[in-house]
Amino acid sequence: MVGDMEDRAKRVFGDHLDQAVAFAQLLTDHGVERGLIGPREVERLWERHLLNSAVIAELLPENCRVVDVGSGAGLPGIPLAIARPDLKLTLLEPMARRVAWLDEVVETLDLSVTVIRGRAEEASVREQLFDIDVVTARAVAPLERLARWCMPLLKPGGQLVALKGESALEEMERDAEAVRRAGGSRQRVVSCGADVLEVPTTVVLVERSELSGRRDGARRRRKDR
Repeated sequence: MVGDMEDRAKRVFGDHLDQAVAFAQLLTDHGVERGLIGPREVERLWERHLLNSAVIAELLPENCRVVDVGSGAGLPGIPLAIARPDLKLTLLEPMARRVAWLDEVVETLDLSVTVIRGRAEEASVREQLFDIDVVTARAVAPLERLARWCMPLLKPGGQLVALKGESALEEMERDAEAVRRAGGSRQRVVSCGADVLEVPTTVVLVERSELSGRRDGARRRRKDR
């Protein structure tokens, strides 16, 4: 990483740039052989993956609780943890070999991050993870399924931050009613990182409705009695 890219990365990661460089090196050395990234992605790790993930930090409140669903190679969760060490971040991943990778990365980079094996839709996961401020997801599933899986993890007023591509608006409009039925409200598309990325990160934001959150809270209280 040299020149302009280093300058842009410094603006995103600040004093923690060395950790981001170390993560990029881990992905370069092991990402392809462990099935985490495709061979062509190595040359564009910074622009397409690390910075693309980290710039969504501008959407997250300070010290909030974040769950990265389907974290996989650690995107966007690891870049977020590096750029924003104030976040209380959990990486949720169902595949054992990817969980092992995430554990290795967290230990190697000395990050204050929790790794859990499981799926967002599992009852055991929902018993551990609820009233979350923000849930992130990158290249996991269509918005309709993401909403069904992720809304129950969020507190009322919490947000699903779904990293999407150019078809984000089309997908949001297509799945709007299904997302609403899942408890989502105030759906909108935003761009992040226009000042550091050639192609800004496109994000669909979905807020959890107050009503659905109260229903889930009442169910949990009844279950605890």
